[in-house]
Amino acid sequence: MFFGNLFVYFQFQGKTHIDADTRLSVFIVLLVLAAIGIVFLLLLRPAQSTDGEMVRRDEGGPLYALRRAFVLLVTKEMILLSVTFFYTGLELSFFSGVYSPSIGFTKQMGPNVKQLVGLSGIFIGVGEVVGGAFFGILGSKTIRWGRDPIVMFGFLIHTISFFLIFLNLPNSAPFGDTDEAAFINSNAYIAILCSLLLGFGDSCYNTQIYSILGGVFPEDSAPAFALFKFTQSVAAAASFFYSSHIGLYAQLGILVFLATFGTISFCFVEWAARSKKAKGYNGAIDEPDFIDGAVVSKHE
Repeated sequence: MFFGNLFVYFQFQGKTHIDADTRLSVFIVLLVLAAIGIVFLLLLRPAQSTDGEMVRRDEGGPLYALRRAFVLLVTKEMILLSVTFFYTGLELSFFSGVYSPSIGFTKQMGPNVKQLVGLSGIFIGVGEVVGGAFFGILGSKTIRWGRDPIVMFGFLIHTISFFLIFLNLPNSAPFGDTDEAAFINSNAYIAILCSLLLGFGDSCYNTQIYSILGGVFPEDSAPAFALFKFTQSVAAAASFFYSSHIGLYAQLGILVFLATFGTISFCFVEWAARSKKAKGYNGAIDEPDFIDGAVVSKHE
C-alpha cells in the first residue's frame, strides 16, 4: 500500500498524461516488488504439529479442508456471513481499482490531478493501518462488548465516504479523463479524506471478520477463512467486470445496498454466537470421522 503508491505518487508528479515509458517503469517496479514478496512467502516454514498431539491422517490436507469447507458452506452462519464477505470484495475492488483512478480522471481538480492517484492509495493504506492498530489495541473490549459495534461503525464510515464521493466526483469518472462537473466543485482534500475513510472502514470489517471466523468456527477456522477469501475474490472479480460498464453513481448505490445487508447479516451472526456462548455452546460443527472402518465422533 505505502511503497507502491509512494512510487506512483512521485512518478506521476507534474504529469497531465501518463505516457508509455511511465506506465512501463511503474509496471516493472511493481512486478519486481510482487516477485520479492512471493519469494519471501515461499521461504516461510511450513506449519508443524506440536509434540504429543494426535492429528488425523487427513487433517490439515487440502482434501480435508475442502470437505470441511463444503460442510460449513451450507450452515446458517456461513450463509449470512457470505453477504458480508461479498460486500468486502466489492468495496475492496472499488477502492483499489476504481476510486483512485477516478480521482486521476477528474480534470476539475487541477493540472496535477494524476499525482493524487498515488496519494489516494497511500491514505487508503494509512486508514487500514490506523484502523487495524486501533482495533487491535481494543481487542479485549471487542470480546466484552461484541464485534457488532465496530462493524456498524465501519458501515457508518463507509456510508459517509460514499456520500462524499457521490458529491465530489462526476458519474463518468471511472471511464477516463472527464471535464464533467460533480454536484460540488471537485476538491482534492475531500477526495483524499474519502480515501482515508475507505481504508479505515475496511479495517473495521476485516478485523471483525477474522475475529468472528475464529470465534464461531474454532475448530474449522482454516476452511472458514478459505470460504471468506473465495467469496471476497468472486465479488472483487464481479466488481472489476461491471465497473467498466456502469457509472460511478450506480456503483456507489450497489455498495450502499450490500453494505446495509452485509452489516445486518454480520450482526445476526454475532448476536447468535453471543447467545450460544452464554449457554455454554463451543461453536464446533460436529462431523463423524472414519478411522479403520469405525465411525468415531470428534467429541468422543
